[in-house]
Amino acid sequence: YQPTSGTIKKNGQVVQINTPNDANDLNIGMVHQHFKLVECFSVLDNIILGVEPSKGLILEKDGARKKVLELSERYGLKVEPDALISDITVGMQQRVEILKVLYRGAETLILDEPTASLTPQEIEGLMEIIDNLTADGKSIILITHKLKEITASSDNCTIIRQGKYIRTV
Repeated sequence: YQPTSGTIKKNGQVVQINTPNDANDLNIGMVHQHFKLVECFSVLDNIILGVEPSKGLILEKDGARKKVLELSERYGLKVEPDALISDITVGMQQRVEILKVLYRGAETLILDEPTASLTPQEIEGLMEIIDNLTADGKSIILITHKLKEITASSDNCTIIRQGKYIRTV
């Protein structure tokens, strides 16, 4: 969707975002409410899909695996790269989605209703992951209807009702 008014700024500069690749180029990553994972692929294959590291015609998965494990450890995501998406929990699938955007270099992560399908224990784990990300300087935009999540993880809150800006607190 394109904005109907206003501007988008990144680091004080007006930017134009027409495609997901434009957002990726600006180090902005989106984790959608409904995951975009290939069920029959492994965790690692889903993370590198579209940005597969290669030398000529040879896929270089060893370096990708190392990077995924480093990111996983750094942010407390705890994923198994060789697990099939069809065999892991919804909470773990969300961690894979977060790793996908981190693998692509995202500094700003937009999380759309990230707790909608999570158990209370998975929600607690996600809040820890958000804390780890922000402690490392990442910016998180959390889209939610749940006040408890906002108070647990947010510095600022912008209220939008029926598509209209209400207030930022």
